[in-house]
Amino acid sequence: MTLAVRYTAARTLTTAPAETRSPGPGEVELAPAYVGICGTDLHIFHGDMDARVAAPAVLGHEMSGRVMRVGPGVDGWAPGDAVTVMPLRWDDTCPACLKGHQHICQNLDFIGIDSPGAMQQRWTVPASTLVRLPDALALDRAALVEPTAVAVHDVGRAAVREGEKVVVVGGGPVGVLIALVARAAGAEVRVVELSAHRRLLAEELGLTAWNPADDDVPALVREWTGEAGADVAFEVSGAAGGVDTAVEVLGVRGRLCLVAIHPRPREVNLHRFFWRELTLVGARLYDRSDFERAVALVADGTIPADRLISKVVPLTEAPAAFEALEGGGDVMKILVDCTADAYDTEGAAV
Repeated sequence: MTLAVRYTAARTLTTAPAETRSPGPGEVELAPAYVGICGTDLHIFHGDMDARVAAPAVLGHEMSGRVMRVGPGVDGWAPGDAVTVMPLRWDDTCPACLKGHQHICQNLDFIGIDSPGAMQQRWTVPASTLVRLPDALALDRAALVEPTAVAVHDVGRAAVREGEKVVVVGGGPVGVLIALVARAAGAEVRVVELSAHRRLLAEELGLTAWNPADDDVPALVREWTGEAGADVAFEVSGAAGGVDTAVEVLGVRGRLCLVAIHPRPREVNLHRFFWRELTLVGARLYDRSDFERAVALVADGTIPADRLISKVVPLTEAPAAFEALEGGGDVMKILVDCTADAYDTEGAAV
């Protein structure tokens, strides 16, 4: 028996037996090992994406696992290969694709949102989505490759250069990953985060973190930069106050990279954009080169993935894990363990 976690309605997840589909031409069947829960998954859980997500829906797109079977016409992959999945399927015909921007295809299938995801014990996907993992990379750490790829893409979109001063507003998993990737690119980085737990983790990773509730962040940035202001700010908080802070800390011709998904329109100080000739850059998803760079950063320890994993739970406890993340507190990344040996023959956690 295989199990899958399905979203059925707002704040309702079920874990139940699932049918295994044999891989067709160009497809591969995977055994997911670990699946991360991200902010988008929480939006789905809250019912905020019901217009897009067709229930019952298997969630999960941050994953690692191994190849089980390959379908007809699939070359280069064999059972046992360690992989992650770049969960994007595009049409190659829309204007975005024809301009070379397939990752933001206008008819994009984001696997795990628009089609079944990885939170199950067997998962069939197009072979074209596979990204190879080094044999020496532990699969729990490899589950953080996808959010690291997001950070790699964001830092690339912001064109962060060596020696630049970067402010990351929002110190959750993606914010910390952006800070670490920017630091690896040679930037000096500061993180702005309300949560004491997340600030402490950032500090333990060698980053400087400020509390916007107590610290005058713009004043600290002016002091840090000799009144010049930051070269780049990343808005990762998703809050109106985060937008204000990100704009205010930027120096002349600074770049604001918008990473967070804002659920509603925000007021923005456009006069600041005019006065300092600022640039606003959107950043969404990633491409294959971002994924391959992310694999390298996790594998060589530049991204200390183990430090970001707060908890690992069996598949049967995934609904409770969503509730734990929803409550906030001292947690960063929770992984769901999908391996078969985490269950007895009746599908119960052992």
